[in-house]
Amino acid sequence: MTVSFKADPAFDAGSVVVCDWPLCQVRLQDDARFPWLILIPRRDGLREIEDLSPTERARLIDEVVRAGTKVRELGQAAGRPVQKLNVGALGNVTAQLHLHVIGRRQDDGLWPDPVWGRGMASPYGAHGLQAAVSRIRLGAGGGAANS
Repeated sequence: MTVSFKADPAFDAGSVVVCDWPLCQVRLQDDARFPWLILIPRRDGLREIEDLSPTERARLIDEVVRAGTKVRELGQAAGRPVQKLNVGALGNVTAQLHLHVIGRRQDDGLWPDPVWGRGMASPYGAHGLQAAVSRIRLGAGGGAANS
């Protein structure tokens, strides 16, 4: 891994670092309206998926699937099971390569519209944030935080 990796500071405004997986930094979007993880490959200078090696692209897909499992766990724990996983790598605002993995429901308030820039975020609060981070780090579907 690149020792000097730094996520774009723009991520700090709405998300918290949870852990590192083999390729990506895993962040929780601090918006309790949606179970939502952000995966940022820990390589400097990446803008597009094509900038990853074929091996890294395969790893990224594995980590997206793993993140989907975690997002489903967050939705289940909140009593709002995920009906559809949305995965996006837009980068129009923050060009650094990152993928959003978001759990959606037909009754989530924005369905079927996209979530970006819509409505006010509903922060988890200290206890909720701690519980969500713990669930991501230790829940089923992938092992320990840094595995």
